[in-house]
Amino acid sequence: MLSWQVSTIALVAVALAFGFLTGFQNSANIVATMISSRAMSPRRAILLSAIAHFIAPFIFGVAVATTIGKDVVDPHTITVDVVMAAVLSAIGWNIITWFFGLPASSTHALVAGIVGAGIVAAGLDAIQKDGLLKIAFALAVSPILGLAFGYLGMRLILFLSRGASPRINRVFKRAQVLTATGLALSQGTNDVQKTVGIVTMGLVAGGFLPDFVVPWWVVAISAFAISLGIASGGWRIIRTLGARLYRLRPVDGFVSQGSSATVILGAALLGGPVSTTQVVSSSIMGTGSAQRVSMVRWGVVGEILTAWILTIPVSALGAALLYYPVSHLLGGT
Repeated sequence: MLSWQVSTIALVAVALAFGFLTGFQNSANIVATMISSRAMSPRRAILLSAIAHFIAPFIFGVAVATTIGKDVVDPHTITVDVVMAAVLSAIGWNIITWFFGLPASSTHALVAGIVGAGIVAAGLDAIQKDGLLKIAFALAVSPILGLAFGYLGMRLILFLSRGASPRINRVFKRAQVLTATGLALSQGTNDVQKTVGIVTMGLVAGGFLPDFVVPWWVVAISAFAISLGIASGGWRIIRTLGARLYRLRPVDGFVSQGSSATVILGAALLGGPVSTTQVVSSSIMGTGSAQRVSMVRWGVVGEILTAWILTIPVSALGAALLYYPVSHLLGGT
């Protein structure tokens, strides 16, 4: 058995590993469209994304971290064991979906893991139903909005640029620097805070913090972990989003990035943790279908939907199964 201090430190390390893998997997959300449309080189695109992710939570606050840390399971029932089991389950699912090149949701995996481990540890009464409904609503509506914004945005751009010469692609290529920066900032605001929430939950459960108040250094190390993951790049998923859904042009990248950034940042400012992967994927589908439905490779879409559907039950079950061995190892901290 480990002491409670060592257990908490181990949890922080695992949470940062989760942040790294989230960045590694979600790097595709931003850079895939820029690379596929040849708006920016892979190295520059990834560097831009990593820097924006690091500074985003310092600009836009930690509302999502508070939602993750206080609104899923009753904070008084949270232990280091519960958080550790949830994070390990989410990490396992992230690795599986990365291996198969599927852009699945680390947010779904994390929330489902907290619920699964929390039920085993403290029963159904520990679940914060209002908070869980808020999160479920954000997760369910955001990809629909991404699809709608992508579709409507592309229809608007096609209307405004009708009759333009092919040279307009240069404008969209340059404009992608702005939309990609906006998307990276919005995604950083959302994704970094999930790791921030996990680390802060662990510190409260381990007795290092009296209440759920996020220290600045937790934001810094969480942002660094995700930025490092982004710099490493998840090339399997980049290929799926950037080429397998359909071949993207500069205008496609411009519209899908702008649509995704609008949805993700709006949700983050309201404290709603969304799947940035789902929003980006759905906005790409909306952008493509606005031009021609047959442009989208719907077989690949089916693979992505399968991964999305499996994420919640698999992650919840994984965390539930991991809870007792983790609790035994950590000594019930």
